[in-house]
Amino acid sequence: MNDRQEKIVNELHIKPTDRVLEIGCGQGVAGTFICKQLTTGLYVGIDRSEKMINAASRRNQRFVEESKAQFVLQELENLDLGTQQFDIILAVRVRLFYSEPDHARQIVEKYLAPQGTLKIIYDTPR
Repeated sequence: MNDRQEKIVNELHIKPTDRVLEIGCGQGVAGTFICKQLTTGLYVGIDRSEKMINAASRRNQRFVEESKAQFVLQELENLDLGTQQFDIILAVRVRLFYSEPDHARQIVEKYLAPQGTLKIIYDTPR
């Protein structure tokens, strides 16, 4: 699983100053790979599961303390990140992007910075 997550993150070509939003961050594995590449950038991971947010926060405690990472308990359908904008938005295996892709894109695109990248992956688990 970690190799798969690392490959996905490497394909994003993250710059040290990027602002990255991950929808459905789970246990924060991809967040770790992303935060290791940031200097002044910011990673925000959201998930609808309190259990996953707690696990991701523990896994990435160092990055949270360094203000490189934030973990937010929130469902995509009710996403409210104020006026924040992100250079990269990542969603891996988030069902709403499969079942209602237009609706899901509409929710997140307002948070995508100009010339930003929206990376959606919905592959079948092995």
